[in-house]
Amino acid sequence: MTVYTPYWWEEAPRPELPERAVDDASDVVVVGAGYTGLSAALELVRAGRSVQVFDKSRAGEGASSRSGGIGSGNLRIGFGEMIRTLGLPRAKALYGEGVAAREDLDRFVNDENINCHYSPVGRFTGATRAEHYDRLARNSDLLREHFGLDTYAVPKSEQRSEIGSDFYHGGVIRNDIAGVHPALLHQGILERALEAGVTVHPHTAVQGIRGEAGNFDVTTARGVVKTRNVIVCTNGYTDGATPWIRRRVVPVPSLMIATEPLPADLMKQLVPKKRMLGDTNHIHHYFRPSPDGTRILFGGRTSGALNVDGPVSHRQLQQKMVRIFPELENVGLSHIWWGYVAMNLDHLPQFVVKDGIYYPIGFCGSGVVWARWFGRKAALQILGDPAGETAFEGQRFRPIPFYNGNPWFVPGAVFWYKMRDVFNI
Repeated sequence: MTVYTPYWWEEAPRPELPERAVDDASDVVVVGAGYTGLSAALELVRAGRSVQVFDKSRAGEGASSRSGGIGSGNLRIGFGEMIRTLGLPRAKALYGEGVAAREDLDRFVNDENINCHYSPVGRFTGATRAEHYDRLARNSDLLREHFGLDTYAVPKSEQRSEIGSDFYHGGVIRNDIAGVHPALLHQGILERALEAGVTVHPHTAVQGIRGEAGNFDVTTARGVVKTRNVIVCTNGYTDGATPWIRRRVVPVPSLMIATEPLPADLMKQLVPKKRMLGDTNHIHHYFRPSPDGTRILFGGRTSGALNVDGPVSHRQLQQKMVRIFPELENVGLSHIWWGYVAMNLDHLPQFVVKDGIYYPIGFCGSGVVWARWFGRKAALQILGDPAGETAFEGQRFRPIPFYNGNPWFVPGAVFWYKMRDVFNI
């Protein structure tokens, strides 16, 4: 029987935390109890600050426990393109921070002894068109040249050693990318935060923020809190409580499916090295073996409609999976689920300080790495630590024209990108 909750919740169901009294004052208020908010809170409490974290749902119920669990720290703009448009120094600063962020996640998981099936298996990105292969190979060469990354191209004639499919025209390997169980990673961060003294208030929406740096009033569903600093970590779940940021991030639904358990010999055929997987489409797909190696987890954008959790909406995604792996045509699905990623006009993660409020946000679908990194950066800046500096601060962060929280244009945008994939625009 197919269930419509994340596969990840089987091993790590969302926690029901006990209700605690809301203190009327704390050093810092954090909005959002996902990777970003809890990482910021953990850093701050360990430095002696009092922190309350508020979330309108259960802790980690959003993208932190719904993603594909691929620790890429991707930037949607290729390194070569970024060199052409921003110049080499700026491109190296941004991409270099992605390298540092991945290393930081690896270090954190190991130092904190978080059991989240973290596995540095690498990623294969398949070229959906022959001309994409050359672009991937050039980008791989640049990353190896400037950062010393273990990355290389795999021609179509050799790709069966990486993926049991002839669908792609070759691809590239990035051995610095890991897989993780996203809900267990969140659970580990949550446990460390609670142990350190962070107060987490689930089912307690923040309704408004007033004041200025050093003197904020945060109105919640259970009272007003006075605080010196505020960090807003809502990403794809941003609402009207923060209207300035809501005009700049768009929630885009991303759907995932999990197959029923597959025979071991079939899994070895499809994913011989148990790598994370993706492709070069504008409407790209990301997929992987489950951490226990028994099934394929497959994700991507579909219609762009905001109400996508139903028995029909997954069919396009399943059909694409079968095009890549025809052996899965008659395989059933055990789980179907979805969550929101936060996109913006510049297609880059954003770190913004506006009117004294910190906004680490807009991770463009790569939040497994960027969310913890930027949450920690916000905390370090509040603590006055120079390590809080980031190359992503000070970027332009443009509002989206004619948008004020209702993403009416998303289905049309998704359709346009699909047509670009069809006609190679």
